[in-house]
Amino acid sequence: MSIPFKANLENKVAVVTGGGGVLCGTMAKALSESGAKIAVLDLSEERAVEAANAINKEGGKAIGISANVLKIESLAEAEKTVCEKLGPCDILINGAGGNHPKGTTSREYLTKEDIEQQNKEITTFFDLDPAGIEFVFNLNFLGTLLPTQVFCKKMAAKNGGVVINISSMNAFCPLTKIPAYSGAKAAVSNFTQWLAVHMSKVNIRVNAIAPGFFLTEQNRALLTNKDGSLTARGNTIIAHTPMGRFGKPEDLVGALLWLADDKASGFVNGTVIPVDGAFSAFSGV
Repeated sequence: MSIPFKANLENKVAVVTGGGGVLCGTMAKALSESGAKIAVLDLSEERAVEAANAINKEGGKAIGISANVLKIESLAEAEKTVCEKLGPCDILINGAGGNHPKGTTSREYLTKEDIEQQNKEITTFFDLDPAGIEFVFNLNFLGTLLPTQVFCKKMAAKNGGVVINISSMNAFCPLTKIPAYSGAKAAVSNFTQWLAVHMSKVNIRVNAIAPGFFLTEQNRALLTNKDGSLTARGNTIIAHTPMGRFGKPEDLVGALLWLADDKASGFVNGTVIPVDGAFSAFSGV
């Protein structure tokens, strides 16, 4: 792939959770283009290996590993494999995350009629499944915290490393219908700041990228129709994005490489960088 500039990542080992997905797969490729050795972690071994193979075909060095970011034992096994095949982690990208229908309301606003009619086809705030909300919080927050526990221990021992978490626009301003995901990503942003302070004396920098709206396999059906036109929600998002488009995976690369390179951003710590086409800056009027 073509990257906007080359960061100083030669001989670094980068671990990318959720690396089998569109956005984090692009991040893994960009880190490789700057010289890093890549461990692609994904719940799906097939997707992890596929992403690693794509990097290797371009002349990089990558391995794909199946790992569950909610299982400390699974992460420990993955970390052991990374150390054996590539070396200890220098850069951790916490990209695993997502939403769940059971943590989502059917409508943007609660009405009196929704309560009176008790329509089983409509999920109101009062119908949200605690198990679904727990799943979303665990995947996004614990799925960031646990890999950091596992992969940062050797970083701390050698007095240096970089952690880049993936937050969201929802952390700045919660979107309608998805309270669990919005709250979980807000927790990721808060954890980023906390961890930056906590790890500062062992020289580990911790920052986050907050993507705006990017079309992925997870949200494509929500934002676009089968014919490629925008849904009502998709149109609302574009109307509130001053640059007038969805992000492309490559739009994340510049911020990623800047944050990953100690020479470029060595005094940048505890920040959450929006990459959103000015969505978070727009008041709506």
